Amino acid sequence: MTFPVRLFAIFALAAAPVAAHAEGVWSAQGCGSEPSMPSLDVSSVERYNASIDKATTYEKAARTYNACVSREATKQQTAISNEAKVKMGHIQEGSSAVQKRIGANFTKIASQLKAADAKFGKKH
Repeated sequence: MTFPVRLFAIFALAAAPVAAHAEGVWSAQGCGSEPSMPSLDVSSVERYNASIDKATTYEKAARTYNACVSREATKQQTAISNEAKVKMGHIQEGSSAVQKRIGANFTKIASQLKAADAKFGKKH
């Protein structure tokens, strides 16, 4: 009896990492509960066949749950990223305005000093 190739896919299912946050561990509220991994019994052919069924059922449920978690995480991360871009844009605008004013002031000072130097020649 050969081990089904499909079962290898179960072990290849990579769960997205869950990062801890000051508010606790994030969870995808709209995805329901994470499916529990079944106990497998491979002590006989009959139990092995039943275990394959359990593993296949789990695989389908876990993939569906993982896809939901991934969609919800992406949606929330995008919203946070967009909010941060707006906040950073406001800071960038303020910073750029200061740099432009200081640059204009330096240009004005240099122009005034150059004009004075031309007026007074090398007398100073």
